[in-house]
Amino acid sequence: MVTRNRVLLVDDDSVIRFSIRHYLEMRGLQVTEAESVQTAREKFASATPDAAIIDFSLPDGDGLELLEHLKNADPDVPVIVLTGQGTIEAAVRAIKEGAEQFLTKPVELPALHTLLLRAVENKRYRQQSMVSKSKARRERLDPFLGSSAAIRRLQELAHRVVSSESPILIQGETGSGKGVLARWIHEHSPRADEVFMDLNCAGLEREFLETELFGHERGAFTGAVHAKPGLLEVADRGTVFLDEIGDIDPSVQPKLLKVLEAKQFRRLGDVHDRTVDIRLISATHRDMKELVRQHLFREDLFFRITIIPMRIPPLRERSEDIPVLAEDILRRIATERGSDGIALDEKAITSLQQYGWPGNIREMRNVLERAAQITQRNTLTIRDLELQHQMPAPQNGNGNGHHTTDTKLTLREVEARHIEAVLEEEDGSIDRAAKRLGISRSSLYNKVKSKEVERPSA
Repeated sequence: MVTRNRVLLVDDDSVIRFSIRHYLEMRGLQVTEAESVQTAREKFASATPDAAIIDFSLPDGDGLELLEHLKNADPDVPVIVLTGQGTIEAAVRAIKEGAEQFLTKPVELPALHTLLLRAVENKRYRQQSMVSKSKARRERLDPFLGSSAAIRRLQELAHRVVSSESPILIQGETGSGKGVLARWIHEHSPRADEVFMDLNCAGLEREFLETELFGHERGAFTGAVHAKPGLLEVADRGTVFLDEIGDIDPSVQPKLLKVLEAKQFRRLGDVHDRTVDIRLISATHRDMKELVRQHLFREDLFFRITIIPMRIPPLRERSEDIPVLAEDILRRIATERGSDGIALDEKAITSLQQYGWPGNIREMRNVLERAAQITQRNTLTIRDLELQHQMPAPQNGNGNGHHTTDTKLTLREVEARHIEAVLEEEDGSIDRAAKRLGISRSSLYNKVKSKEVERPSA
């Protein structure tokens, strides 16, 4: 059944009430009548209307007093005020008190109906927008989760520069959260109520990148049948985030420099400059100084976008933050699935901390999401993560991400250590360890029985 919009109609003239009610109900609205301020208050409390129509003059009080009461009870309820003696002063008072509209009797019923529908639609839009913003706040990713010294330094720097208008360059490895940090900066900046536009420049051809950034006029090139505003134009007064800025075509770089220095740009095919007010946040995983040395990136543009440099540390430099990051990711996964909380056992947490994470937080999210989806259990184990198929974290502190082996060991000793590690990960299970090692169960059992390898207690 379709829910009908509810309207509270307050007027001491029964004839007027009848005509308005009949007209509105014939068009699908549900109308509750009241003839006085007191009755209106009671009906409003019990009927919870979507909108109200009230007379300016009522037998037991002023319609504006009733308007104030309704607005105090529900600030979002749209109220239309009717009056038999319309004056500019009365209209101004009503609008100041929060009235949606002020109409003079005899009112045109089609116009009243249209105003009601528009007012209710606007109210619902505002409510949905508030819900969306509230949900977004709840689901917003925190770029500073953890307690490591590296992430605390980043947080302190972000708070110092968040109100600045200077361009920011965020540097960090793939998947480290550069986009999350850029959005956090925007949402905590003086431009937070304006638009945040982002564009990943990696792999974009020059023509496509230009039209995306600057827009084009009709007929600027084959296929440009309509004029199109660019990202910079749409983001006026807001923030533009250019991810992988190091990949921008050299021929586009001078135009971007003009935007930063003169706050002007020109659409493709246009002969007039347009003025724009944006804050630029850029990001890259590449060595920008090396790109400048190779003449792949303009030195003057590099200096312009790097007024405030920020570096996001990779996960391998903040392994102590991994448990809380994993907990947050699993909480979000559980919420999306509508299930109970998902946790990691101790061995799984240790495994996460020992892994090198070349793909950083993005890779960890993928690993945990896959594990939660496949296992459908509330507690994930080291076996569910399947990190044994991935590259382990460096053990020698050289930061190159490659596993190192003690070359003083014999081949037999290396084999024994590897088998023991797999047995440990499989909680001592001969069947599962043999399957992973690619040997028969009896072969592995004999190795354990002969003490060639130590089997951990299950």
